[in-house]
Amino acid sequence: MPTEILMPALSPTMEEGTLSKWLVKEGDTVASGDILAEIETDKATMEFEAVDEGVIGKILVEEGTEGVKVNAPIAILLEEGESAGDIDSGKPAKSEAPKESDKAEAPAPEKPETKATAATPAAGSAPPAPTSGDGSRIFASPLARRIAADKGLDLAQVKGSGPHGRIVKADVEGASAAPKAEAAAAAAPAPAAKAAGGMPTGPDAAQVMKMYEGRETEEVKLDGMRRTVAARLTEAKQTIPHFYLRRDIKLDALMAFRGQLNKQLETRGVKLSVNDFIIKACANALQQVPAANAVWAGDRILRLIPSDVAVAVAVDGGLFTPVLKDAHQKSLSALSSEMKDLATRARDRKLAPHEYVGGSFAVSNLGMYGIDNFDAVINPPHGAILAVGAGVKKPVVGADGELTVATIMSVTLSVDHRVIDGALGAELLKAIVDNLENPMVMLA
Repeated sequence: MPTEILMPALSPTMEEGTLSKWLVKEGDTVASGDILAEIETDKATMEFEAVDEGVIGKILVEEGTEGVKVNAPIAILLEEGESAGDIDSGKPAKSEAPKESDKAEAPAPEKPETKATAATPAAGSAPPAPTSGDGSRIFASPLARRIAADKGLDLAQVKGSGPHGRIVKADVEGASAAPKAEAAAAAAPAPAAKAAGGMPTGPDAAQVMKMYEGRETEEVKLDGMRRTVAARLTEAKQTIPHFYLRRDIKLDALMAFRGQLNKQLETRGVKLSVNDFIIKACANALQQVPAANAVWAGDRILRLIPSDVAVAVAVDGGLFTPVLKDAHQKSLSALSSEMKDLATRARDRKLAPHEYVGGSFAVSNLGMYGIDNFDAVINPPHGAILAVGAGVKKPVVGADGELTVATIMSVTLSVDHRVIDGALGAELLKAIVDNLENPMVMLA
């Protein structure tokens, strides 16, 4: 029977995507492993492979279509002996199951999320299989579902003439939507705008547009990454009880030590940054205070044994947080090389999902932009994130009371109070400060 090719979940946070480009056309024969399309997720543009062999009978979603929901049918694959006429002949289409390799590339989301109500499907796409009031599936062809969605028909009220009562094209072409349903929809108040997970985000688009009528504006189209960043950070601030710990760190010893190392590593083409030392200091601190090396897991706290440190990388239109796994076991030069590679591929949107998923702790450094200090938002399910400011020369009072000048860097540790209490967070931050003010200890 015809097989529905479904929109795949190509990243852990993907709920919908853009079908950027079809690499096949109707009538093409494909085999398992052939590249069917390029799909833009919330993080990157990735290739989508065929699972089964057959003939592309019908493309349901045109290339360039945005907002295609995960698991929505995007094409129909015909088996040997089937023809395009079978698509609307009443034969129920089966769904193409994801490959094991696809499952590995797209792990389950890091925390349970309630899906937002699906929007009206984009032109050219077939809506998901409908269900009746008792939850049982209503069997209808993809074409019939699409026509019904365009006309506002409730398929539960349509009697199918196909085999086993399946609804086909002829059943919906002459039908019309119930007037009372339209009236009820028109009378219903406009819902508040909601982010992924069903959380209100403020006035909807129509209300905002009305506020600025008559003013010169420019609309910036949201891509998948910006939508995901907005939804996840809104969720983080609304659901995570943040508290903040602040410390100043003397960098003079670190700067002198870094200069010595870079001079010795010059022949190897290695140049260590202050951020490399910060990553190492945080990784070691998580080993020194293991109770703080933890994440929130819904109904429990999950403590990690290795130090997996995520680092925020700004990219055009958003950010990535690639994860340096086992960072406590790696040398400074190894961390530096790996971080440069991850940052380069993040900016090119070439990271694989497993490279930016996980970790218990994150570092966000805006010091290179001249920011003295700031408060970072925790990236769930992490237990904490360190916001790093610029190193600035300031007057300080020495141990003997003498006034001197030192290079001071301000940091703020944002902590999830569900995972880490105040005293434990202070202990973790003290360990980070001690490591940075005594950098040679990190190499011991």
